[in-house]
Amino acid sequence: MTMITRRSVLRNSLAVAAAGTLARPFIAKAAASTASIWWTQGFVPEEDAAFRKLVDEYQKQSGNTIDYSLIPFAPLQQKIVSALTSGDVPDVISHDVNDQIFVPQNAWDDKIIEVSDIIASQKDLYHPTIWLATQYYNNATKKRGAYLIPFKSAAIPLHVWNGMVEKAGYKLADAPKTWDAFWDFFKPMQAKLRETTRNVYSMGLQCTTTGPADGNNMFCQFLIANGGNGIVTKDGKAHLDDAQVKEAVIKSLKYITDAYKGGYVPSGALSWNDADDNNAFHSKLFVVDFDGTISTEVAVADKAERDDIATMGLTLGNDGKPMPAQLGVGGAFIPKGAKNIEVAKEFMKYLIQPNIVNDYLKNGLGRWLPPYPSVVKGDNWWFDDPHRKPYTTEALLDQTVPNYMVFNPGWAEVNAQQVWGSAEADIIRNGATPEAATDAAFKKIEAILGKYPIVQS
Repeated sequence: MTMITRRSVLRNSLAVAAAGTLARPFIAKAAASTASIWWTQGFVPEEDAAFRKLVDEYQKQSGNTIDYSLIPFAPLQQKIVSALTSGDVPDVISHDVNDQIFVPQNAWDDKIIEVSDIIASQKDLYHPTIWLATQYYNNATKKRGAYLIPFKSAAIPLHVWNGMVEKAGYKLADAPKTWDAFWDFFKPMQAKLRETTRNVYSMGLQCTTTGPADGNNMFCQFLIANGGNGIVTKDGKAHLDDAQVKEAVIKSLKYITDAYKGGYVPSGALSWNDADDNNAFHSKLFVVDFDGTISTEVAVADKAERDDIATMGLTLGNDGKPMPAQLGVGGAFIPKGAKNIEVAKEFMKYLIQPNIVNDYLKNGLGRWLPPYPSVVKGDNWWFDDPHRKPYTTEALLDQTVPNYMVFNPGWAEVNAQQVWGSAEADIIRNGATPEAATDAAFKKIEAILGKYPIVQS
């Protein structure tokens, strides 16, 4: 298990003071040229406006042109697959799940340009987990290299309608401090709330077979809560024969599916995509959700309604000890076949400067966090809001671990095949036991990882 502690984060950030004032913009010295960029359309309009402002400022200072396209999340996924298959690619590709889907397997296939020369300028500032998450295995070179250019990060906080808790006759301050017990706390609220509201549920557990991210992320946090984080280690090796790992998977599947079969989760959760739980939470279909970023909160325009949402970091694990959060890394990559690599590199060097990226993410309402702990420590804006504070603390100050596909690209395929969601569905729909579903999931994982032999780490 690779774990980054609060102490290591603070130690690395002590060397940097007032990060937002350290660097002047890095501007291309070459003759003016154009780079084409694909970027994920923002969850809220402010994110797109922040990107346009960033591009405008870069173009004015550099003399270069950025020919960009802002593309919605799902269509951009399809467009990236098509481009990498055909070889007709832009110069830079940014997607919110690059770290989980596109970079692991395309670095393995040697379809991405190694970018150590870009990110080395900020190596001492990057959160240690984020730096680790730049290093992917290339099967052609038989070694790891930097293939992701991180410029934002995200944790997965808990989101709770405080007014619904109080309406049911409870106080959120009384919620237990360990993982399963915390979720159990909301179960009896359902009956009380249904006395006045017909269709309302306790929790929005994403036991989905659709994805791509939320269901996998949720399951992994249950796995960690049950002591199963050692399912894959930094050397890329899976440990499916570890009794503790197997027991953690069984416990996780059992809790999630028991909650669904007990009627505490909306029936449609089996087919939710990554936006469906947000929409359901906003409509107050359930009381508590576990969902990445604070997109849930920033999308609520009414301040009184937004203030009714309690944003919370992780509880303790089921063993009563602090458990790490998986830290998502938002970043871009440069595909092989890009036509203007130099300007692409110059733009990304400009973007990842601490002061530039901090302004960009703040202008986007802080849904994404800077990749540098020193930046948030030096800017109270990240802590002066009841939603940003616990979110920032969970991601950049508390314990974190990388997503598993950093260690082995096969885990990206495990997620793409919805191995965990399929196991949950087998229990719910077909009556499989958690033990049998675990055995079936492990067989699938073994077959997938067999295609990704890592001979050097």
